[in-house]
Amino acid sequence: MILYEYPFNERIRTYLRLQHLFRRLEQLVGRDDAIDHHFALVTLFEILEVSARTELKGEVLKDIERQRQVYSGYRGNPAISEQALDALLGQLDGLFDALNTLEGKMSQPVLDNEFLNALRSRSIIPGGTCEFDLPAYHAWQHHAPELRRADLQQWVGGYAPLVKAIDMLLQMLRQSGQRQKVVTQQGVLQQNLPQGRQFQLLRMRLDPSLGLIPEISCNRLLVVIRMMRAQPDGRLQAVTEDVDFEMSLCA
Repeated sequence: MILYEYPFNERIRTYLRLQHLFRRLEQLVGRDDAIDHHFALVTLFEILEVSARTELKGEVLKDIERQRQVYSGYRGNPAISEQALDALLGQLDGLFDALNTLEGKMSQPVLDNEFLNALRSRSIIPGGTCEFDLPAYHAWQHHAPELRRADLQQWVGGYAPLVKAIDMLLQMLRQSGQRQKVVTQQGVLQQNLPQGRQFQLLRMRLDPSLGLIPEISCNRLLVVIRMMRAQPDGRLQAVTEDVDFEMSLCA
């Protein structure tokens, strides 16, 4: 099954983008080829752009505190394991403290690095990182893989508390939804959302053998999913048959 996720608000959209970029970065840093480490740096520059919002750290801290309050309310519930609850709350406390005590900007080691600033300004130019443009970068690419990897890990290290916090928050959000089987009517699902609930993420699983692509639109009142099929020229064409798939709404 192919999993599609669609955020209901800008905060969750930012979390999903950062998680996507951090996972890509981790995979690229773990490889040895210089070309992989080049794209690791390009990914790092994307992370800088996405995380540039000044309120991001505060939003993550608020979300962690919100989860702490929710799960603290389960104290004394006989259906809840106190040991498991203590472990979860301890994990949330650790994430909060690690992020809250972080001084300065997470991106500061990158912003203060002249080598990275030169590379960042040239990387947006097609072919702008050739050896005749950036001889220092060309030399760096010829370093041993373990030396390049050590540099990369140092440059991204400031983001570690943010990475762990976002992973935990998204995991808890995803687990809050319950899967349900739904069916489109002539290729379209239109579902009103219950009043009084503030959903944050839609997740849907679609059988890849159907060869379909969902176009998703959500707001606080309504979910609309339209099934499309790619044409030979790349255009997407709406289908008119009924399609069943799995969907969960996470609050």
